Amino acid sequence: MIENTSERIQMKQLAIQICVNMIARTISQSEFRVKKDGKVLKDEMYYRLNVRPNSNMSASHFWQTVVYKLIHDNECLIIKSDSDDLLIADDFTRIEYGLVEDLFKGVTVKNFTFQRSFRMSEVFYLEYDNERLSKLLDSLYTDYGMLFGRMLEFQMYNNQFRSTVSVDNQGPKDQKNQEKLQNFINKMYMAIRDKTFAIVPQQKGFAYKEESQRQNVSVEEINKVTNGFLDQVAKALGIPPSLVHGEMADVEKHTRNFMTFCIDFFLKKIKDEINGKFFTKQEYLKGKKMDIRRVSYSNIFDLATAVDKLVSSSAFTGNEIREEAGYERSEDELLDKHIITKNYTELGKLLEGGEKE
Repeated sequence: MIENTSERIQMKQLAIQICVNMIARTISQSEFRVKKDGKVLKDEMYYRLNVRPNSNMSASHFWQTVVYKLIHDNECLIIKSDSDDLLIADDFTRIEYGLVEDLFKGVTVKNFTFQRSFRMSEVFYLEYDNERLSKLLDSLYTDYGMLFGRMLEFQMYNNQFRSTVSVDNQGPKDQKNQEKLQNFINKMYMAIRDKTFAIVPQQKGFAYKEESQRQNVSVEEINKVTNGFLDQVAKALGIPPSLVHGEMADVEKHTRNFMTFCIDFFLKKIKDEINGKFFTKQEYLKGKKMDIRRVSYSNIFDLATAVDKLVSSSAFTGNEIREEAGYERSEDELLDKHIITKNYTELGKLLEGGEKE
């Protein structure tokens, strides 16, 4: 009996792991900062979000787990314990209300279940999308999985060894003789399969004939099906397929799209949830808020020429450029002034005698 394709092929799990891990690894390298009046506050929250959220997880592992659950389960619940640890719930029940806060009951973290209920304002609750990604992937995999399984079976069939054994057995056909004959056939088969050179003794009344018609069939078609399914999963998550396959053509362009349309989407969800739960409306409007500095695909030396043009043209101040690049504002008053170089001075001033020092 041919084993069920969905039970035998792990193509779906592999594609999900590749894409989700790529997103999780990227987000786990971000720095979560609380800013007030343009300054980063190095407080308890900074430590919990960037170093040790709880006694059992590092920050990178914590955020990888958050992203994985958010994508795979379509939701992720983070609670705060009495010791200020941030814990990721493995199981919970959400009770929704129309006019008051939702409640979370039966919150379970590993092997411990909280007896109390948590209000929406007491937790970080993240939702990925309106539809569960797993349902979409299951329906997509139904077609791809069957096609992949059929092609794999066809490839194995083409490379299968097939033979027949003719036995001229004139003796009594008792069970003992049948077992001896079967043992001899099994040993002969193992010798032919496992050894480069197999010598089979000729037996009277016993003939072995090779019936296989081996064909040199390429496995490229199988790889195309696998890559096709991986591409669909990547597109569903906003990842350019070329990055998943490691292609180097236009890698900067595809990386920029990945950061803009995929990573920034997840970081915006996390930032909005933290801003709404940690800070009051008055604090947020006064400038105290969460800021996430994501990993950059280019360094400051690559931006040197562009930074020089932005500052020397008087379009931006030095501190505005620092903030845009993810750095803190400097206390140097010169970096808050607009500066223009001689090349951008009006022609009339140059004719009158140029710029004065």
